Amino acid sequence: MPNPISVSSEGGVARLDWAGEVNTDELRREIAEALTEHSRVEALVGAGDTVGQRAATWAGLHREGVRRGVGPDGEQQDQIVFARLVTDAPVHEPGGFRSLLNSFLPRKRAISQMLVRDPEGRVLLCQLTYKRDWDLPGGVVEVGESPRLAVQREVEEELGLAIEPGDLLLTDWLPEWGGWDDAVCLVFDGGTRPEAVLDEVVKQEREIRDVRWCTLEEVDELAADFTARRVRAAVGGDQTYTESGR
Repeated sequence: MPNPISVSSEGGVARLDWAGEVNTDELRREIAEALTEHSRVEALVGAGDTVGQRAATWAGLHREGVRRGVGPDGEQQDQIVFARLVTDAPVHEPGGFRSLLNSFLPRKRAISQMLVRDPEGRVLLCQLTYKRDWDLPGGVVEVGESPRLAVQREVEEELGLAIEPGDLLLTDWLPEWGGWDDAVCLVFDGGTRPEAVLDEVVKQEREIRDVRWCTLEEVDELAADFTARRVRAAVGGDQTYTESGR
């Protein structure tokens, strides 16, 4: 039998609590009633409670994020934050339903990089301030930003070079690594530039320590192994998709 729902209020926010299985229709009614007196209603559901998460979603609560926590024995006890605002569009309307889906469907980080070469075929690499490995110029794509515009922006911000990206050379999927979630890296063609373009570089000191032209052998020495594989795949041009450069 479904468990009862308790409702509490703090700071103008209604908080719903339940354990295990819950009647979704009843949960919807509690949410609607709470929103007649509050501008926000929320529920914290255990990260491992898939039944509770499903009920919260079916009842029209948006997934907002993860509230990290530690239990009494020192174990990780995260909770998923679900909420609904009085101004949210009704779920039965197309915009409201899309907004609900958008709140919990997977989101993957995108990184845009640029492959710039000199007439000798060497690759432009950057030594970054926040990690030891060298990498291609570029960075994270902002929310709502096109990957092509992102890499153009990053190269101009980090190096002071105005280079319009060419074709997409490679899509490289990056698995979880070192505290980072997985991501998709898009490598755009930055064309062939004269060796002296390094004289035009204006480094963003907060992120860029050094810039240089590198042979592929030097890329292998200076870059992380997965970065070196990605660079070789992009230079080779015979692959359009790789996973960790393979």
